[in-house]
Amino acid sequence: MPAKPSGAPQRRSRSTGAATASGGPPLSLERIIATAVELLDTQGVDGLSMRRLADRLGAGAMSLYWHVGNKEEVFDLALDAVLAYHPPEAEAHVWRANVVHMLEDWRAAMLRHPWSAALLPRRALGPSMLGRLELLSQTLSRAGVADADLNVAIWSVWNYVMGAAITRGSFERSPDDLAAAQRRLTELGERYPSIDRSRLLLDGDWDGAFKKGLDLLLDGLTPKR
Repeated sequence: MPAKPSGAPQRRSRSTGAATASGGPPLSLERIIATAVELLDTQGVDGLSMRRLADRLGAGAMSLYWHVGNKEEVFDLALDAVLAYHPPEAEAHVWRANVVHMLEDWRAAMLRHPWSAALLPRRALGPSMLGRLELLSQTLSRAGVADADLNVAIWSVWNYVMGAAITRGSFERSPDDLAAAQRRLTELGERYPSIDRSRLLLDGDWDGAFKKGLDLLLDGLTPKR
């Protein structure tokens, strides 16, 4: 997970002061980012282009460059926007509850914006993700995780949350597909009895499975007294 020295590009919010070609509100960095997120949500990473973004905004493509340098910067800013974390006003006194809240929020953000899970490993980390990881590191450190173990702890959490989000986002199955899978596993139950008993690939409680898996992971991270 590469990190830029100063995070994602920081640009001053600036309006061109003129209405867009369609008569809409003036362009601003905030509007560009919000519209880019909408496009990414509906069209995916391959569906975002500067021209398509400008068309959605009702503006000329060249007018976007008053606010962003190129499409790569749009990706960075959109990703940073959807991964922003706002801790609860009253944090729990138990470190584990704070970590669970943070990680469930991270997974939920990626499920709302599936493209973010594909982009995150390939982009330099921006302020939102760096801030989230810093808060996670501080929380684990206060819980007693040694500095020498923080790197492994963070990577373990990173891999778990990313894997859970990517799997959930790509594993949608129709009732017919589930029924066919159930018949298949029933036929092979004697050959794969443990898989049959565990209902692997059939249990649709994704949120519950994530929480249970997270509990197992945090059990391993809990310092032994």
